[in-house]
Amino acid sequence: MLLENKVAIVTGGSRGIGHAIAVACAREGADVVINYWGDNDASYGRRSAIDEVVREIEAHGRRAIAVEGNVALPQTGIDLVSHAVEAFGKVDVLASNAGICPFHAFLDMPPSVLERTVGVNLNGAFYVTQAVARQMKEQGTGGAIVATSSISALVGGGMQTHYTPTKAGVHSLMQSCAIALGPFGIRCNSVMPGTIATDLNAEDLADEDKRAYFERRIPLGRLGAPEDVADCVVFLASDRARYVTGAALLVDGGLFVNLQ
Repeated sequence: MLLENKVAIVTGGSRGIGHAIAVACAREGADVVINYWGDNDASYGRRSAIDEVVREIEAHGRRAIAVEGNVALPQTGIDLVSHAVEAFGKVDVLASNAGICPFHAFLDMPPSVLERTVGVNLNGAFYVTQAVARQMKEQGTGGAIVATSSISALVGGGMQTHYTPTKAGVHSLMQSCAIALGPFGIRCNSVMPGTIATDLNAEDLADEDKRAYFERRIPLGRLGAPEDVADCVVFLASDRARYVTGAALLVDGGLFVNLQ
């Protein structure tokens, strides 16, 4: 039980990697506050999906509450902390996972696409981290913050010119917060997933040639699963990683180092 009796907030927790993180936290003993946004927006998650996450957490014998809110708004982070403290009395862990990746060509990208992506991915990580860190400081017992960056923070993407900078920014945010929050016993790290098969990229990976290309490039020979990332988040959030802060962990099956 790596997170026994801890309280975790997971943003973007209704599907994919966020869903897996929330359930993994519960499996390891944490009560969980799950953030989601947009009942009818396929880019985020639907209420039926968040209800399923709650049921899975409760099946592990832990408590869960779901809190709707757009992390791009500063108030959402404040609300998440308020709900966590009201329901469970404290916050020990933040998994800042909410993110979007609407593929778009650079030359005709409208400002709205850029602004929305930066708002959710980077601003959202900042606002929620700030709100949680304030609570952790007040509690005086330290804590762990793990943000979902991406292998895309280290490479370019012709259809991701708005996305890759935000993921590099998330990694940089955790590095800076590691310095700013270390004196309060708050550790800040990031995970950098590679190609992870989720419902968000299912259509893209349905292209057999593209899927085969990634599988050939990955030394471990398979695409990642959300649980592969979630287990790494749990480790970084746990006391097993008590001397790890400011780090970024590639979770990509070796994709990044295989330049052949």
